[in-house]
Amino acid sequence: MTVLDVREITKVYGEGAATVHALRGVSLSVERGEYVAIMGSSGSGKSTLMNILGCLDIPSTGQYLLDGVDVSRLNDRQLALVRNRRIGFVFQSFNLIPRTTALANVELTLAYAGENAAARRRRARVALDMVGLDDRADHEPNQLSGGQQQRVAVARALVTEPALVLADEPTGNLDSRSTEDILRIFDDLHAAGRTILLITHEADVAARASRLIRLFDGQIASDVRQERILT
Repeated sequence: MTVLDVREITKVYGEGAATVHALRGVSLSVERGEYVAIMGSSGSGKSTLMNILGCLDIPSTGQYLLDGVDVSRLNDRQLALVRNRRIGFVFQSFNLIPRTTALANVELTLAYAGENAAARRRRARVALDMVGLDDRADHEPNQLSGGQQQRVAVARALVTEPALVLADEPTGNLDSRSTEDILRIFDDLHAAGRTILLITHEADVAARASRLIRLFDGQIASDVRQERILT
């Protein structure tokens, strides 16, 4: 089943002489269970594409279907629901709430979805256990290492059982050991059939994916299957 289907999307900013064509007719599809890395230099359109795939922005033209839903036609409220229920976000900067426990940070997405407190807590503990942090559930972000904070962020992304895990430079702020911990979690998620789309500028991180897409000047320069390099 196709989880993500992008058809000839463009993104244009500004007008007249100030016009910027950030994306120029990008098309791609991702099947359920794929592990895809997207690479590109600054100005390639990588961030713009990530924002559209994450329903944080909409294309100027073209169509985007996420898990069968035509995102291009949704209003702001509907987009918010899609972000909450169908996409699990992992960001470079963790985006955890200070002075709030790991468990509460993971629960937050479910609270937005209206789930009752008992169910939220149960599901959040399961998600923390998946990333090996159930014993840190009562710790606040400042009591956790950077790698542990990112694992909390991954648990938060997984707790809604989303159709797509979208990771934007998830290892960019981590040391080599913490990077390996996060990549092993993604390896395990891929083995369990999760759909992962990872944006990165690091070749060794992209090498963990089974498919590599390179962007250049707002277009897909290459899209290849690759033998995954595991450590």
